[in-house]
Amino acid sequence: MSNSVLDMSMSLDGFVAGPNETPDNGLGDNGARLHWWFGARGEAPEGAPEPARADEEVIGELMATGAVLAGRGTVEPAGWWDGDHHDGVPIFILTRTKTSADVEQWPLITVLSDVREAMARAKEAAGERDVLVHGVGVARAALSAGVLDEVQLHLVPTVLGEGRRLFEGIGAERHEFELTRTTQGSGVTHLRYRVLR
Repeated sequence: MSNSVLDMSMSLDGFVAGPNETPDNGLGDNGARLHWWFGARGEAPEGAPEPARADEEVIGELMATGAVLAGRGTVEPAGWWDGDHHDGVPIFILTRTKTSADVEQWPLITVLSDVREAMARAKEAAGERDVLVHGVGVARAALSAGVLDEVQLHLVPTVLGEGRRLFEGIGAERHEFELTRTTQGSGVTHLRYRVLR
């Protein structure tokens, strides 16, 4: 059965993006530092560590997902991934605001406003594979609605000081997690948790 897995890189002080996020600066100031472990093109400076085998295994898991659920704040700065996040899997976008007509040109993208419906459709589309969940707003909505199964964090040894925190503003409701895996990568620690219900 499909699991929904939130996947986020995070600084030691809990930020998933730096300050001054804009459509042209989607990860905020210095936010690209959170993705050096991924070997993202053009982001890591010369001398940054190369991805380790552990990192490559994590990346392989991410790329093997059967569907993607993300929020508009994630896809707009990324140019809607030009309609394909990876390998042609269905993409479900959670938003309550009207999208431009040009989004309709991408057949893999479905825009929905209800997180429960979006997750159910993503899981159905994913089949036996996992649903990759991206974005702060989607993470909060899915956790609050009880439709998030796992959280995978990539803890990067840097401090951003300010920016966007993953679960900021989620409210006082208590959420518990069970650590299921810890893997040391190259300049990153991969942590995987199961959401306890």
